[in-house]
Amino acid sequence: MKKYQVAIIGTNIGAKHFEDFQKVSERFNVHTLCGLTREAIDKLLQSNTDTKVSLNFDDILKDKEIDIIDICLPPHLHFSACKKAMEAGKHVICEKPLVSSLKEVDVLEKISKENGKIIFPVFQYRYGLGFSQLKELIKSDLAGKPLVSSLETHWNRGKDYYSKPWRGTWKGEQGGAILSHSIHIHDLVSMVLGPVSNVFAKLTTRVNDIEVEDCAALSIEMKNGSLVTSSITLGAANDTSRLRFCFEGFTAESGASPDKPYNPADDKWDFLPRAPITKTQIDEVLSKVKEPKSWYAGMFEEIAKKLDGSPSDEVTLLDARKSLEFVTAVYDSSRQNKNIKLPINKDNPLYDSWLPK
Repeated sequence: MKKYQVAIIGTNIGAKHFEDFQKVSERFNVHTLCGLTREAIDKLLQSNTDTKVSLNFDDILKDKEIDIIDICLPPHLHFSACKKAMEAGKHVICEKPLVSSLKEVDVLEKISKENGKIIFPVFQYRYGLGFSQLKELIKSDLAGKPLVSSLETHWNRGKDYYSKPWRGTWKGEQGGAILSHSIHIHDLVSMVLGPVSNVFAKLTTRVNDIEVEDCAALSIEMKNGSLVTSSITLGAANDTSRLRFCFEGFTAESGASPDKPYNPADDKWDFLPRAPITKTQIDEVLSKVKEPKSWYAGMFEEIAKKLDGSPSDEVTLLDARKSLEFVTAVYDSSRQNKNIKLPINKDNPLYDSWLPK
């Protein structure tokens, strides 16, 4: 199997990527770390002497040894970095949000097809034992019809978090809690229940002195007819992510461990049978689910499979597009105070950008 050479661009969330690449070291080697300062990079590398150091993104693009560029930069830099990387002949991994409009997603899709290079958007919440169990139960036909679901993204973000000048601004962060925080949990709902049909959204800023929203309440209808509510705040006492899916055959509840707010797929899940489905039937399915690699490591493993040409469960560019289509609809709904149907077409005023005029 080929061992893929990766360059990580950015040392903030890039530190988490660097850590998890070590968990799949048989498939990936972090060839280079690129950041603004040597001090930030050295802090990450510590005793690792195999990884090269760069302070220049353009040098990374020219390095023929590098297969993948992993973009861990602030959101407003994602589009240009992805574009340059693919045009330089590299595959791309890019943190969320992938880009800042549906128009930019479509431009990247065109470049990807023209250059034969793949963009792997980051949705690491998908990977963990709990979600593997839920997916197997759904495949087993024990779930039946989905009825209602509820989501909580109740996190704590204050002055320290917003001390970085680009955060909390439309220009730098490109959005608030909808884009930077609850984007993961909404992706999970689409992964489990399929496409969104329509959404009604109320957004407000109640916690911090920032430009973008930090609280939200969403009412969502899925194309399969099931209903979803999503509650979001950055003013909670701690960080809690919680999901609850009510199917005909059972109810699935994620844990809400205070030490796992950012990987609910890897938290302990409860699956509560509803007659005529029994606990024995559920336990039989769960007993056959092997524990996968989780979080970024699980995502990276699926990327390697895709690049190998093997069956894989990677996050696709279409997944990112659906996510940003939902974000666009949420901002559109909030500003018009009306229910917005999906998909979002090119004639929608927010197709080019959801940033306020």
